[in-house]
Amino acid sequence: MDQHTMAFVGGLHRSGTTLLASLMADHPQISGFRNTGAPEDEGQHLQTVCPIDEHHGGPGRFAFTPEAHMTETSPFAAPEPARRLREQWERYWDLSRPVLLEKSPPNLLRFRFLQEVFPNSRFILMMRHPVPVTLSTLKWAPALTPRRLVEHWIHAHEIALQDTLRLEHCMTVRYENLMARPAATMAEIAEFLGLPDAFDAGRVDPKVNRDYFARWRALASGGGLGEGLDALESAVNTYGYSLSADAPRGSSSPLADPWRS
Repeated sequence: MDQHTMAFVGGLHRSGTTLLASLMADHPQISGFRNTGAPEDEGQHLQTVCPIDEHHGGPGRFAFTPEAHMTETSPFAAPEPARRLREQWERYWDLSRPVLLEKSPPNLLRFRFLQEVFPNSRFILMMRHPVPVTLSTLKWAPALTPRRLVEHWIHAHEIALQDTLRLEHCMTVRYENLMARPAATMAEIAEFLGLPDAFDAGRVDPKVNRDYFARWRALASGGGLGEGLDALESAVNTYGYSLSADAPRGSSSPLADPWRS
């Protein structure tokens, strides 16, 4: 694999990882997973070495499971499982292309592990406002409350933030920035990967977030969000967002956080 650059995308479910990976895979020098028959063509489902997110509780839960956080000390980073993981993924890549792309939501807790197995890789964390992430995840985890889903969002990003300090090549892409300025955001990704900017961002629909904030306001006014969300506001603010639906702080401003490198 020394002749290839590995690119890994991760982020919570419903954060836009599928859209981003699809846009990236359109680049003539990137090979991603397509038409594999696996859910969302995610690499986690195209291998038998590592647990998938469902083994750790699935959307809205997996980050609370300690085993979901995989680092360079993971037993799966040992030479034999690492070899099998590479071989299983190689079946689905076009190895004639210089950049090989894999996307799975739980990667945001696995970047250190992946760096150990695939040295010199590039890692892209997709981050999206917790309001749409929470509301869209509820349909998959109806037993969870909005508060618990926001807590999961915070916990997952706390772990990911600490892990990025151990990565050689990492950048954050805010979903809101991709919506507001798709061409410029994809150009930043091309620069990060050392590629000419040949991305087509014409498929981006900037209106997607609006319905979620309208629904959040309706739930808030009707008491449907439950108790205790106010206590999470300062934690969410740390990442440039607010639980006030009228102020999605990360909506259009350029990336201005320590995760981008």
